[in-house]
Amino acid sequence: MSNLILQNCLHLSNIPTPIQEISFNGHTFLLKRDDLTGLETSGNKVRKLDYIFKDVLDKGANHVITCGGEQSNHARATTYAAASLGLGSSLILWGEKRKMPDGNHFLNQVIGADIEYVGKKSYMKVDGLLERRSSELQSEGKVPYIIPEGGSSVVGVTGYVRFIQELMEQVDLSLFDGIAAACGSGGTAAGLLSGISLYGLSGLKIYAVNVLYGKRKIRNRILKLGSENYRMFGKKKGFLRNNLEILDGYSAEGYKKILPEKLKLIRDFASKTGILLDPVYTGKAFYAFCDLMNQNPGKNYIFIHTGGFAGIFSKRKEYMGA
Repeated sequence: MSNLILQNCLHLSNIPTPIQEISFNGHTFLLKRDDLTGLETSGNKVRKLDYIFKDVLDKGANHVITCGGEQSNHARATTYAAASLGLGSSLILWGEKRKMPDGNHFLNQVIGADIEYVGKKSYMKVDGLLERRSSELQSEGKVPYIIPEGGSSVVGVTGYVRFIQELMEQVDLSLFDGIAAACGSGGTAAGLLSGISLYGLSGLKIYAVNVLYGKRKIRNRILKLGSENYRMFGKKKGFLRNNLEILDGYSAEGYKKILPEKLKLIRDFASKTGILLDPVYTGKAFYAFCDLMNQNPGKNYIFIHTGGFAGIFSKRKEYMGA
């Protein structure tokens, strides 16, 4: 495997992130704290941005454009990473402007990000909106770079190939049966799958808890991104596509909503461990992860805390009412 590709990145993220052994509700597992990759750029997204922004600079771009929900962790991480590098940023967000924004929405407005708000129907065609904004910026004399939803590009997911390398230096992965994480745009799972394939970790499953897209769509997206990244390393055979499992049905209430029983689990986990999970990604994924452990006693798992702390504040009432 080419270490040159892994080394071809910036160092925006604070890594390696720590691992904690957690005992909760009769189960013991490892928690990988990717919520601790930074402050303004905290969460799993900045691992992808390490590679994406290297590509941005290499291509001479001076303005990035990306998209997400109004509480998008990726959008927030992108705007702050861009500012740290002296670049401009534009966001296309599924949501609406608010007089008193919360969470990531607030943080994006604080930094003065250029934001366009669209409804759900328009957001379903967001790729066209990104291209339109890119054309507008070019007409203004800028050099734009489009970053896809969640930073889930072939280049970006290399951040989670590097994650596997990091994890191998921290623990003996042959002792584990699987790694679980929340899955929005599919980039984290794609990088994990490419990583275990590159390092020959055939005994390790990747469990992706889909919170936004349907099972078939997200599976296809993960496999496409992961296999393309795998080939980027010069590999043609050995991609472990069958090691991917989608834990489906844990966001039936909707991407921006969360059921009371999941909030109760989040609060119970926080009260017993001092670790808080968010309502869109990690809270739903952890609910699925607990089911996985209950259904597979004796198995050893790693759960990735992918961040999302800022998004908690937009659900203050729901958290307090759980």
